[in-house]
Amino acid sequence: MLERAKELLLDAFVLDAHFDLAMDIDARRTHGEREVFRKRHEPFMRAGGLKCVTSSLFVPECFMPEMALRNALDQISSLMAERDESPEAFEICRTIAEADAANSAGKIAVFLSFEGCEPIGQDLRLLRIFYELGVRAVGLVWSRRNYAADGCFFRAKPSGCRGGLTTFGLEVLQEAERLGMILDVSHLNDEGIADVREFTGGTVIASHSNCRELVPSMRNLTDAQIRFIASRGGVIGMNGCSAFVTEDGTCVESRTRELCRHIEHIVNLVGDDFVGLGLDCCDKLASYAFTAPELETCDSIEDYSRLPELVATLMSIGYTDERILKIIGGNFRRVYKQVPG
Repeated sequence: MLERAKELLLDAFVLDAHFDLAMDIDARRTHGEREVFRKRHEPFMRAGGLKCVTSSLFVPECFMPEMALRNALDQISSLMAERDESPEAFEICRTIAEADAANSAGKIAVFLSFEGCEPIGQDLRLLRIFYELGVRAVGLVWSRRNYAADGCFFRAKPSGCRGGLTTFGLEVLQEAERLGMILDVSHLNDEGIADVREFTGGTVIASHSNCRELVPSMRNLTDAQIRFIASRGGVIGMNGCSAFVTEDGTCVESRTRELCRHIEHIVNLVGDDFVGLGLDCCDKLASYAFTAPELETCDSIEDYSRLPELVATLMSIGYTDERILKIIGGNFRRVYKQVPG
């Protein structure tokens, strides 16, 4: 079954909706490495049949708040430098048409997304600048408060009163919708998701969130939130972080079966058109690029080379090739096709 899974992945459009690629590349280049994508990331992506990945622009805490804009621009610059060094490996894309062209040329397509809109501070005009640089999806927050909204913690901890979207956050949503950018509610707290529901009318995704009914982390979605995203034609990307896959969050070699429980829960709730991949692989990221002390955990799928195991698990529990193709990329492809050039 594993060999059949590998064959299916070979020609499939496989899209992962969340990976901190730009952050990792920028951190490693700052420390003197070159051709980071080709040497450190491409082998795993090719082994898993990955055709497209959405790279977040996540600003680590050490740059907050004064250097958020600079760090996000540095991340984009580092990606561009990598593309110039390894032009045969990947291309930064803005549309599915560009991604298809990159794939036809044997390249992996890379989309850009905000994981927290800290880089624009309180200056709404900067959102257009990032759009022109290729950013096509907007997650308002990471798991912290910014000028737009409150994020949700990975685990419960003391905090002041939680809020939903600020006035500025609503302006960001309106401008993002005007530009045709994808709205991403992963990391947004419950109050913020309720505001998105009330004040927007378009497609909404959760790029890397699982099911709270199975694992009661605030980072996971309630059944009502899953239904809301599905009602908007959106997709929920399955997060491979063990803390959101199982309640104990323990590290084992592979937890593909447990991750498939989240897939099945969404499929049973709203159907197989609304679930995808947002694996958020973190184990191989540069330790100096990202630390989250509250999240002492590991990836349930170590890297993209383990995707055949996930597909084989889906096959073993009765999923047809057609349904699997939706989950591993087809559903997010449908959403990304809506993004203008």
